[in-house]
Amino acid sequence: MQPLSIVSYGMVTGVGLDAAASCAAIRCGINNFRETRFMDRGGEWIIGSEVPLDQPWRGRGKLVKLAAPAIRQCLSAVGNTGTEKIPLLLCVSEKTRPGRLEGLDEHLMNEVQDELGMRFHERSEVISNGRTGGVEALKHAIALFNEGEADCCIVAGVDSFLVAGTLSAYEERERLLTSRNSNGFIPGEAGSAVLVCAGRHNTGPGMSVVGIGFGREEATVESEEPLRADGLVQAIREALSVSGLTMVELDYRITDISGEQYYFKETSLAMTRILREFKEDFDFWHPADCIGEVGAASVMCAIGVAAAASQKNYAPGEKVLCHFSNDNGERAAIILTE
Repeated sequence: MQPLSIVSYGMVTGVGLDAAASCAAIRCGINNFRETRFMDRGGEWIIGSEVPLDQPWRGRGKLVKLAAPAIRQCLSAVGNTGTEKIPLLLCVSEKTRPGRLEGLDEHLMNEVQDELGMRFHERSEVISNGRTGGVEALKHAIALFNEGEADCCIVAGVDSFLVAGTLSAYEERERLLTSRNSNGFIPGEAGSAVLVCAGRHNTGPGMSVVGIGFGREEATVESEEPLRADGLVQAIREALSVSGLTMVELDYRITDISGEQYYFKETSLAMTRILREFKEDFDFWHPADCIGEVGAASVMCAIGVAAAASQKNYAPGEKVLCHFSNDNGERAAIILTE
């Protein structure tokens, strides 16, 4: 595949209202985990990572306030290019998400454009595929470039797990970290975005997407099937094949893992099946340790963290594997290089 250059990136998270602040906090291991206004069944306040917005926004209005600033941060690198020539691929939660807000697919795109006071390319669209949606959007951006529809594209993601219906459902499934369950995730929220262009460019952070892969896992997090990590192995191997690299050539990993043992086990199994040569160091970064579970914003957050590490020269190397997992079994991986 033709590489995708990361020209600019933006983030709004629980530890920072822009990419620079968010990435600096993640680098230092700072989090914003605190008691939310939601209570678990044990009578204790649920711990979460809430973005400190200027007003207590709720519903789709909050998602707009998370997404728009992240997109605006990316637009600083556009120059004189009008936004009507730039497709916006907006990633949101999967349609099966419990407690999912109404109108995401029908109204959120227009609401974000109204907030920004601008209109994007007619091929802009909403992608409802949760944590793997960002990788799907990157693949869609490649198709738009190949069709000659655009020279650059914004891939954005926005999500919030701090919704009563969502928290209640995940607590009932014993997926949420509460006073009664230690094997769960901390809910978070974020908006994130990356501006990508076809080919390699000298502008921006100097990172490029050189491999993309997908897979499907039958032994999902809530199934009774024995886990072999088949889906993640398939996604990583496809990304490696497309990039022309081997696992031993990669320098570190970034993932969307947010605390549940299932996903740590899956990653460990995948590595034992793919990494056949000894590597003394193979760092494993999971930004959710600082920002919580951010769902559809995960891919762009991971790219932002990698780009910041490259720009500030604290990355363990030039090549990074990022992989992501949906609860329904969908798996996706990308490989970034400087």
